[in-house]
Amino acid sequence: MIKRTLFFGNPAYLSTKNEQLVISFPEEDKKEVTVPIEDLGYIVLENPQITITTGLLMKLVQNKTAVITCDKQHLPCSFLQPLVGHSEQTERIRHQLNASLPLKKNLWQQTISTKITNQAQHLIRQGKNGLKLTRWAKEVKSGDVGNHEAIAAAYYFQNLFDIKGFSRNQKGVPPNNLLNYGYAILRAVTARALISSGMLPSVGIFHHNKYNAFCLADDIMEPYRVYVDSIVYEITQSFTEYKELSGDLKSILLKIPAIDVIIDDKKSPLMVAMSRTTNSLYECFLGTSRKIVYPQYE
Repeated sequence: MIKRTLFFGNPAYLSTKNEQLVISFPEEDKKEVTVPIEDLGYIVLENPQITITTGLLMKLVQNKTAVITCDKQHLPCSFLQPLVGHSEQTERIRHQLNASLPLKKNLWQQTISTKITNQAQHLIRQGKNGLKLTRWAKEVKSGDVGNHEAIAAAYYFQNLFDIKGFSRNQKGVPPNNLLNYGYAILRAVTARALISSGMLPSVGIFHHNKYNAFCLADDIMEPYRVYVDSIVYEITQSFTEYKELSGDLKSILLKIPAIDVIIDDKKSPLMVAMSRTTNSLYECFLGTSRKIVYPQYE
């Protein structure tokens, strides 16, 4: 089942009754709205004047709904996650923590090779030269010791957008602002799937910054970033103004969890595909598989 994403950009009072999310507004002429909690996958809270009850938070967490809050720049900055995401969580975390270094290096090689392949396909789809990336994807070694990820990313972003001197930088010129927002949503999707698969999003296979609580999410989302890039590219082609994150642009980016991707030669919503990826990752930690299932960009 495809879960819904709700965005709250105005003041509201969020509570629960009869397993429903109840939305009340300060304006007297606005009617109360209810939404089944079981239908919700993601809730984005942007306005600081939103009030949410602990009873609702409890039900959202039990439903594995990702509750995302935003900072003063309107960018997602936090993600509410459950303490228990899977019935076998303790055993699964133990397998994750006991993963050998050669295994993690191999998994990172697969991840980066797939990421670069997807970037190459995206460039080709937009009528740009992706042959270098196609070659580099095949040259990625165990652990990506040649740092092909960074080399490929620099070439990819220099050639994707028709903006002179553009480079990927969190504080860089637009459409970096759109990429930041889209990647933050994708990160929440990845973290939610990892938790549902019984793993710790903070213990990565490559990323290991002690200040980063989502190292594994940042690892696993890499091949999926191209889907954010694709949406952002289309925005730059369709909108003349995208320096500011308008409501219309946010509504487009918030559709990321539900967009269709191709995984195992079958079409699937991104949020469902991500769950397949995280489940395959656990099978690698368990020792029953050596391959992560990632989507193929077409």
